[in-house]
Amino acid sequence: MALIDQFTTQYGLVKKIDAFGYLDYLASHPDEPRKHGQVVLVTADTPLKASRGEGKTTTTIALIDALRARGIDATAVLRQPSMGITAAGSKGGASGGGKSSLSHPELIDWGLCGEMAAIENAQNLLVSFAEKAIDDGLIDTILVPRVSEVPSRSLRQIAVDRGKGDVPERVVLTPTCELMQIVVLSHSMDEIAERVSKMVAGTKDGNPVAFGSFIDLWRITGILGDAVKPAQTETVNGSPVYVHCGPFANVSLGIPSLISVEMACALHDVVVVEAGYGADAGAQKWLDIACREFGAEWPAAAVVVTRASTWRDDPKLAWRYPFHVHRLENLGIPTFPLVNLWDGEDDQIDSLRDTAKSLNFRAPIIGNLFRDGGEALAPQLDAFVGALDSANDSANSANAPADSADPEAADNRASHKGMGLVEDVKWIADNAYGVPADRVLFKLGFSESLAAATELCNGVGTSIDDLAVVAVKSPATMTDDDSAATDERTVTLKKVEPHLGAGVVQVNLTTSLTTPMPKIV
Repeated sequence: MALIDQFTTQYGLVKKIDAFGYLDYLASHPDEPRKHGQVVLVTADTPLKASRGEGKTTTTIALIDALRARGIDATAVLRQPSMGITAAGSKGGASGGGKSSLSHPELIDWGLCGEMAAIENAQNLLVSFAEKAIDDGLIDTILVPRVSEVPSRSLRQIAVDRGKGDVPERVVLTPTCELMQIVVLSHSMDEIAERVSKMVAGTKDGNPVAFGSFIDLWRITGILGDAVKPAQTETVNGSPVYVHCGPFANVSLGIPSLISVEMACALHDVVVVEAGYGADAGAQKWLDIACREFGAEWPAAAVVVTRASTWRDDPKLAWRYPFHVHRLENLGIPTFPLVNLWDGEDDQIDSLRDTAKSLNFRAPIIGNLFRDGGEALAPQLDAFVGALDSANDSANSANAPADSADPEAADNRASHKGMGLVEDVKWIADNAYGVPADRVLFKLGFSESLAAATELCNGVGTSIDDLAVVAVKSPATMTDDDSAATDERTVTLKKVEPHLGAGVVQVNLTTSLTTPMPKIV
């Protein structure tokens, strides 16, 4: 029996894996056989509309099917979609489609094994404790929001004890909540408990009060149970896929849990990680938060997905896709453009290749992945596999430095802890959005929001500059106006919200979209 089987249980149609236990065992048994898989980052062009995807999950599934057809032990790690948004038709699921689909897509789209509900219940219980703490005189304001999987404007602003205390509260979607961020970033139940203890419940006479000062956290972490264990499913072609956590990329971390990726790297040679929305969202956060601040694996290669229409239909937005591809290449990541065709677009392949050549891209990978699945990709992956082999040879070279031979590339991977928050956001705007520091603007009230957030952090002995910056913005725009001329594009900073348990600070900018509303279905 394989070692991983000792940490695996059947859970309905999928399996649940005790990733915490498995990796802890490997750490204490260094002679135990394990792999050191390479991470491949699948990201995308910035979508034309917030509700529209470019086909990242479809691409991810087709890619691992194609790699396995070539004899490479590949897998993927996906996030779970928000059930409320999926059900309402505002956003597609996270299970691919057609020949590039998971074997049980309905499980992924409709709650999987209850992970989202468990995280929702745990944070809501924390809020209930905060409400009781007000009754007991321990705090007089509540800062942690309640959580719901169902989007509703009526829940954005609520009051507790209406007519008496009128304590203001708010409700956020499960994928955006701090507890979701904590599960994504943690490597053990003890770490989850420690992070929850640092969550700020509210304030007393203006001073922050953390949950750890008045509750027993093991009542909370016990609720999470199987929610902290990645689920294993498979593609319709039998390729293994792991699913864990579901933070939105526009308003949160946008990546699967770090423990699920680390576990997959111990089990497989190539691990495809899908980051949410465009390269300015999920990919930016994988590189600048997961890798730079929390030690995640730097990608050995990247794939940037686009549709033929997104790439070329709007001349004023045509700069975005080349910007993403070249940005990742300039970070030392071999980056492959991939055009996900729809029916009726096969006759565009030659012109798409010509356009890619004119932009100095690597040879693009092109195919109708819904219709043809991994069979469309397998013959086109020679250069991609060659890039992985080269990265692997470089990593295994006895003479290779631990990080990178390129000092500039090494600097891109260095932590920004201690960098001033505004300076950090300006760095992100310049590097991820192409807007220089002198065109980063402050909306009226931003300075006051920053001052209040800084004071809150200081009240619990934390420097706000030691928190990882999470950009909160619309997924459909990189700047205040992406259609503006290059030298006129700006980024406006709006407000600041620290999540001290997660170790991040959220900065709202551009056209923030915090709660996507449902379509009429």
